[in-house]
Amino acid sequence: MILLQDVSKTYYLGEASVPVLKHVTLQIKQGEFVAIMGPSGSGKSTLMNIIGCLDVADSGRYLLAGTAIEHMTESQLATIRNRYIGFVFQSFNLIPRVSALRNVELPMIYAGIDPEVRRHRALTALQIVGLRDRAEHTGARMSGGQQQRVAIARALVNNPQVIIADEPTGALDSHTGQEIMKLFQQLNTNGKTIVMVTHENEIAAFAQRILFVRDGMVTETRLEHITGKSNIGA
Repeated sequence: MILLQDVSKTYYLGEASVPVLKHVTLQIKQGEFVAIMGPSGSGKSTLMNIIGCLDVADSGRYLLAGTAIEHMTESQLATIRNRYIGFVFQSFNLIPRVSALRNVELPMIYAGIDPEVRRHRALTALQIVGLRDRAEHTGARMSGGQQQRVAIARALVNNPQVIIADEPTGALDSHTGQEIMKLFQQLNTNGKTIVMVTHENEIAAFAQRILFVRDGMVTETRLEHITGKSNIGA
């Protein structure tokens, strides 16, 4: 599903160059649930952006579902994102004054999908995350956990092959965070490939594999190497 080969990325600040990723090679198979961890400034956000086709590498190869990404234009990248990837963010990124249903419909509105089809697919996605009965509620009438479930429904609505979650429990209390992670596990059980960035060990424990980023280089690790505790279900 996801294959990076010898990928590097450098940012430039004036005349100074800052290498962020250094010759990264990794593979994530279809149906895997992978967590990306690492200290602040390690390069994990840049890695997530490249995997999510929000940025491109300076060198190396990136294949997503067999499609070469590295030389695509921004318009081509947008098409790939819409076709293959659903995003879930820490801050939910909902429009607060419109309904859950309308928020979930947004990706399909941008894609020009027929209103009746949009509504059916949005209600189906809300049913999957357990919020069909809150379809007409706005964000102001929902808890943080419910808002994140709406954001997950929005990520699912175009039936992406990959869900990329950036600190999806960072704005939630621990109990609600655990509920959201159980939802991710269920989606993964149903076949979705999930790539999640997190700094929380207990959240990373829900993943099948952990990639650890430090100084722009990626290694695979096990949770006990970080905390002394085993991965959940490992």
